Amino acid sequence: MKASKKLAKRQTRRRFRVRNSVRKSANGRPRLSVFRSNKHMYAQIIDDVQGVTLASASTTEKDLGGTGAYNGNRDAAARIGKAIAERAIEKGVKEVTFDRGEYKFHGRVKALADAARDGGLEF
Repeated sequence: MKASKKLAKRQTRRRFRVRNSVRKSANGRPRLSVFRSNKHMYAQIIDDVQGVTLASASTTEKDLGGTGAYNGNRDAAARIGKAIAERAIEKGVKEVTFDRGEYKFHGRVKALADAARDGGLEF
């Protein structure tokens, strides 16, 4: 098996392991899901009971960074965290569970989480 295929398989296992533990401890709260690529950051608040996205933010949006600048750093992640917190509070969501996916709670993912906490979300 190729190394890239092994890596993808490991990441998929890790993603589902983290997501299952998040769903078990959710207690009816929506989930703050994070995705990061080399160039951009994305965050969504998802209600798993109804299967709908309540709020989302990404660095591809013009007011949060646009597509022209490099948005794969911690500053961009902090902007996304603050924006997702504002949008969630507008929708009436204050408590969420944090779904880091297949990523370590470090660097950009941690910056997003800290900014979301500073913006008023509790998790």
